[in-house]
Amino acid sequence: MLLAAWCALAGPAHALTAADALAVARGDTDDRIAAITRLAGSGDERAAALLRALAAESLKSTETQVFIVEGETALDATSGQPATLPDMAEDAMLNNRLRGVLDTALAGIELFSAGPDRQREAARSLQRNAFNDPDPEGLPLIEKALAIELDPQARQSLELAQAAMQLASEDEAQRLAAALKLGEARQPIVRPLIEERLKNEASAQVKAALATSLAAIDRRVALASGLGQAFTGISLGSILLLAALGLAITYGLMGVINMAHGELIMIGAYATWLVQGVFRQYLPDWFDFYLLFALPAAFAASALVGAVMERTVIRFLYGRPLETLLATWGISLVLMQMVRSLFGAQNVAVENPSWMSGGVTLLGSLNLPWNRLVILAFAAAVLIGVSLLIARTRLGLFVRGVTQNRPIAACMGVNTARIDTWAFALGSGIAGLAGCALSQIGNVGPDLGQAYIVDSFMVVVLGGVGQLMGTVYAALGLGLLNKFIEGWAGAVLAKIAVLVFIIVFIQKRPQGIFALKGRSVEA
Repeated sequence: MLLAAWCALAGPAHALTAADALAVARGDTDDRIAAITRLAGSGDERAAALLRALAAESLKSTETQVFIVEGETALDATSGQPATLPDMAEDAMLNNRLRGVLDTALAGIELFSAGPDRQREAARSLQRNAFNDPDPEGLPLIEKALAIELDPQARQSLELAQAAMQLASEDEAQRLAAALKLGEARQPIVRPLIEERLKNEASAQVKAALATSLAAIDRRVALASGLGQAFTGISLGSILLLAALGLAITYGLMGVINMAHGELIMIGAYATWLVQGVFRQYLPDWFDFYLLFALPAAFAASALVGAVMERTVIRFLYGRPLETLLATWGISLVLMQMVRSLFGAQNVAVENPSWMSGGVTLLGSLNLPWNRLVILAFAAAVLIGVSLLIARTRLGLFVRGVTQNRPIAACMGVNTARIDTWAFALGSGIAGLAGCALSQIGNVGPDLGQAYIVDSFMVVVLGGVGQLMGTVYAALGLGLLNKFIEGWAGAVLAKIAVLVFIIVFIQKRPQGIFALKGRSVEA
């Protein structure tokens, strides 16, 4: 089949005639393949259009004329001029053999005449054909293509196709060179090809080279799998960090067991969804920038709800953790029902901007999605911002002073009630940012926060109450531990193992990874 495409590129110039078009559309399979091969090498654009129409099954013919059908109109295949389609016109039928010849011929044409994107697509098509049917007769096409300037990815695909064809050669030296080249590529996609050839190879030297290449590919696959699990674990850890960071303030610093923290995350996600809807309806040309406006909207919405919660309920319950647990649990039910009433009980979809779509492929099989990479960077940015806010600003100084010794802070003139409100609003706003990030990796619904509230508390308690760095270590550690156990034990057993680990750890070290130090703790 690849020989047809090579002839398409090497043949002399030839204008399309009515007889040629009829030979492509009608007759037995061998004659049609010969006509396709001849026309593909003609260099004539009408011939290329005829072949594309045949591949798209939009070709009809009578005994004297061939038509390209485009919607409701018909064009004469030879001249390209509009024509009247007779009622007796028949479809040009295709079988699997003809489809293979057409695909390869069109890929060859695209490879030499198109831009980088089409070159990559054509090269991948040639690679697939070479892997499925490694016919050495197609080598001239690959060699000619490799001699011209190509897109790097297209060249890589063609080199793999060349090695696949050489692997089927009768020349032992070519097979040996191909085995070594496939091993150097270390692409998982060539593994089945090497395994199949290893079963039928007679040469001991080539067999040894194939076995060495197979081992190299297996090592690369194992490395990619390990790195993929590590990335997934870190990605989960960054999500847990975002979800727990606000709780580290409201629970870790203020001592409030806020069971509505998950619903604050949910409010941030819904705020993102609303901003997306506004941009889609009124500013479609600026849709890729909606996240820049969704972030402050999510923060403000959750912070406002948190401030109202603190001023109306929580301010009367400081120092009574059980009461705050019960009160905030009731608030969480109210918030979930309110969202169901306003937006419905069904999940809503939040679309990624175009710059967050796709991903980066490493080691041939390791794919790193852009949305996960952006969330990693965002989690780091939020962590740095919160750390600087707590350690370097006047508000942070007051928050630390009030949480460490409220009576002395009040004696120094600090309005402790106002600081409580600001601190709780800050923790709630950070939960809203977490909701904005979570909306980019899954659906948004009224129950979104329920999936993260328990994990958030586990992260804060494991890291050490009131310790931001402990929250970081705990989130990343639990994410990695969960994903590595999940790889061999399954998701359910991984959750159980992580929970057992936390219970045992807290039994041995009740104050978490980082324990608070100072007179107030010792007292």
